[in-house]
Amino acid sequence: MLAAGQAQRELFVNEALARIDALLHAAIEGEASAPPIDPVPGECWLVQAPATDDWQGHEGALASWDGTQWTFCKPVDGMHVVDRSSGGRIAYVDGWRRAARPDLPSGGATVDAEARAAIAAIVDMLATLAIFPSD
Repeated sequence: MLAAGQAQRELFVNEALARIDALLHAAIEGEASAPPIDPVPGECWLVQAPATDDWQGHEGALASWDGTQWTFCKPVDGMHVVDRSSGGRIAYVDGWRRAARPDLPSGGATVDAEARAAIAAIVDMLATLAIFPSD
């Protein structure tokens, strides 16, 4: 952070650094429509509609607390964030989207235990990589 009194440049540079912190390794605490009462610096949230208080008008944005103010980052297509509350990944493609964990195979006329075990292992690996939420 730059020190105050340098022709107010610190305001722009410090906000840029806050945005870099929020977006470089994007992880959110969860989704909310109102800011938490006592946010911790570095805490980031996905703003839900209808947003209230300091978040009003920033629905769908990432809200990051830098210790003094909320910094809002508008999402762009291709953006991914990790939701710490669920352990899943959320992607932005014309809106925020969560991947749903598929059901494991069952039934059928011929049961192939090896194929089911392989599919279950693939699903578990995708959950481990945060592609699907973990159970």
